[in-house]
Amino acid sequence: MDAYEILRYAALGGGPSVLATVIGVEGHSYRKAGAAMLFLERGGELGSISPGCLEADLRERVRPILDSGRPELISYNLEPDEDAMWGEAIGCGGKLLILMEAVRGELAAALADACRANDSGVAVVLSRWKRAGRIEYRMRRTDEGGSAALSGADSGLAAEAGERIFEQRFEPRTRLVLFGAGDDVDPVFRIAGRVGFRVAVADWRKRLLTRERFPSAELAAGNAEAIVRELGVGSRDFVLLCGHQLQRDREMLEAVLPLAPAYLGVMGSRKRIRLLFDGLDMPPFVRAPVGLDIGGDGPEEIAVSIAAELIAVRRSCAADWASGGSANEGDSRLFGGGNEPADGRTEAVPRACAR
Repeated sequence: MDAYEILRYAALGGGPSVLATVIGVEGHSYRKAGAAMLFLERGGELGSISPGCLEADLRERVRPILDSGRPELISYNLEPDEDAMWGEAIGCGGKLLILMEAVRGELAAALADACRANDSGVAVVLSRWKRAGRIEYRMRRTDEGGSAALSGADSGLAAEAGERIFEQRFEPRTRLVLFGAGDDVDPVFRIAGRVGFRVAVADWRKRLLTRERFPSAELAAGNAEAIVRELGVGSRDFVLLCGHQLQRDREMLEAVLPLAPAYLGVMGSRKRIRLLFDGLDMPPFVRAPVGLDIGGDGPEEIAVSIAAELIAVRRSCAADWASGGSANEGDSRLFGGGNEPADGRTEAVPRACAR
């Protein structure tokens, strides 16, 4: 969710801002390498890279970076023996290396391109290269299998680009298709959107598919075959059957199973699920009953259990789709609070968390 909001802000030509990206992690950390946060010039942020302990210090650097246009590399050491220097027993642990850049010129264009690529269903990798004392940006799309493919303009540039600083992968938001628009789907819709899914809602009852209930969703009404055709359900989609009408859910199940989506969850009791799957195979991508077993009761808690399962499966799918492991692990060479700054890297200011 964080990444998409940042990309969309850039694509819409938002006001002046500074991008903070975690490009290295050593030990335990709140966010992994590749996590990003956008600081808006007039206040406000998009995304997060810590539980709140670093943002005040980072915010103080925004104005100088916007004025100079020069990036800044900051190292933070939150290991227990260094943590005390900050004046708060935060206990986050780990070391972080964060790159802050003014979003303008090449970077702004690259982020906007990444947003457009993601909106069209294509994953991209943004590479930062240090050359002749400045950062250059190279974007490459990925093929269907997830392997990196240089665009025409980028081919042959790698050899002369200089030192590669970091690679950051931007994935299209996974689509979740909710079949059934009863009242219990509302919390699932809200939570799924907040954790980064692009949500579509479908139902045979058009009167339930209103913009008041589902303001940001793709909406599709009709029978199962018409819905699958209109939404173009495919192998990377997540589908949740929650129609609570046995015949309608069965029709949707028969329409979706041959498409082998990445995830197919079914709401209902085990007895109902046995009836629903009578005579049908249950492939590995099916989760029935849906959700992690957290002992949830009521629509809100059940929605939390469903969202937790969706996130877990999405992480697994992303690892399968990406080739050669994670491309955004970044440079893990970090400089702690007691180390001498080098190569333009500055140390984090103690007690910034207390501000």
